[in-house]
Amino acid sequence: MTRVLIAGYQHETNTFAPSLADWAAFTRGDSFPAYVRGPEMIERLAGINLPVAGFIAAARRRGWTLAPSAWAGAIPSSYVTREAFERIAGAICDDTQAARERGLDAIYLDLHGAAVAEHAADTEGELLARLRAIVGPELPIVASLDLHANVTQRMLREADALVAYRTYPHVDMADTGERAADLLARRLRAGRREPLHARRLPFLIPINAQSTWMEPARALYDELGAIDREHGTVLSFCMGFPASDFDECAPMVWGHGERAEAAVERLHARVAEPAQWRVPVLAARDAVAQAIALAERADKPVVIADTQDNPGAGGDSNTTGMLHALRAQGAGQRFPGQVALGLLFDPAAARAAAQAGVGAELDLALGTAVPTFTGQPSDPPLRGRFKVMHLADGRCTLTGPMMTGLSVQLGPSACLEIDGIRTAVVSGKKQLLDRQLLRMVGIHSEQMRIVVVKSSNHFRADFQPHASHVLVAKAAGPMAADPADLPWQNLPPSMRTRP
Repeated sequence: MTRVLIAGYQHETNTFAPSLADWAAFTRGDSFPAYVRGPEMIERLAGINLPVAGFIAAARRRGWTLAPSAWAGAIPSSYVTREAFERIAGAICDDTQAARERGLDAIYLDLHGAAVAEHAADTEGELLARLRAIVGPELPIVASLDLHANVTQRMLREADALVAYRTYPHVDMADTGERAADLLARRLRAGRREPLHARRLPFLIPINAQSTWMEPARALYDELGAIDREHGTVLSFCMGFPASDFDECAPMVWGHGERAEAAVERLHARVAEPAQWRVPVLAARDAVAQAIALAERADKPVVIADTQDNPGAGGDSNTTGMLHALRAQGAGQRFPGQVALGLLFDPAAARAAAQAGVGAELDLALGTAVPTFTGQPSDPPLRGRFKVMHLADGRCTLTGPMMTGLSVQLGPSACLEIDGIRTAVVSGKKQLLDRQLLRMVGIHSEQMRIVVVKSSNHFRADFQPHASHVLVAKAAGPMAADPADLPWQNLPPSMRTRP
């Protein structure tokens, strides 16, 4: 019976962001399931829309025996600390050594692919190399990757096969785990690695251009599937995470199979046209002005993405540029109680609201001015008198297409209103990718005229079907909508920061 060790390590590192991913970030359980090790891993993660859950389901159908090691995930931020990475990698390596001694046939890893530590630029490559040193050159190692992975030559060399998500928002995470199981089955049947071919793009793709809900990505990923069917390959196209300052930050196309070279070259020719990846982004003031005009005649809410404070890309979800823009243009007076923003990370404000109670009015300075990639701080806190509209304990189970079934713990949370604008304030960091996160504090997005979401693209899966229009705004924050705005130090001269 095939015995497979399973483990996971998920972090997307914005090296320009202000906050590190320390050990506590992997144990809180605010954005990802909290760190887990041993048999409990299967019970806690099975059934959630995560790659490891998809692999578990596929492995059970195949009759494989699973040896659970450790799974760790933290919300995107700046560097993973040395301590956090070494604790995670050490646990997985120790468990692999023990499993190897008892008899082991393969390893599956649920990886992100864009994690940078304080002491290691390519942490996934480092983890794969450590595992390869333990199990030797013949034992299969297969991993799934996020669509935003910065795939390195070391990762391709040390793993037998890698496969990435094909959707952004990532609604196919569990499906990707199943594809990884298929790749592992192919590898076990063949008794050797399948041929691999890879091509790197010479430019960075802005994160807001990457959504598979829009062109060109939607058509390109459809074409990827068609090429796979024609060539019998397993292709992946990672558009990369364009905020990790190391020498292999880049989009990558690769594939496994006897006809991998032909398939990869065909797909690469399609995705490597730079002009298709340029996307318009509005200044905060312009986005609000457009939203007000559109909301006057729309029968569904206008959604604005506050992309440069996306906690799913390294922001801390605490900047106030969009709040200031909404207030300055009287959005709340025009649509009283029908303008909302979330999620705003401000534990002190949430605690004050909880102590005051529903209906109370508080004088607060909401939000934080944080360092940004420009060298200037973001907008100052929004000062004023806020009314407490709703309180919650921050516990919420997601029901939207992304991370369906995941339970998050965001601590004391509140809906605070000022000048007709309602803000969902939380004590934990979580990208607003699910409407349930607003319902938790009494905000029903379907009843709003304007909704500002601290997200870049993941919100589209649950919000866009219920929106009249979607706008992307560029308020001051840590995550650059345009990679060319970042002060890069380590990219090679051949890598262009703009398509």
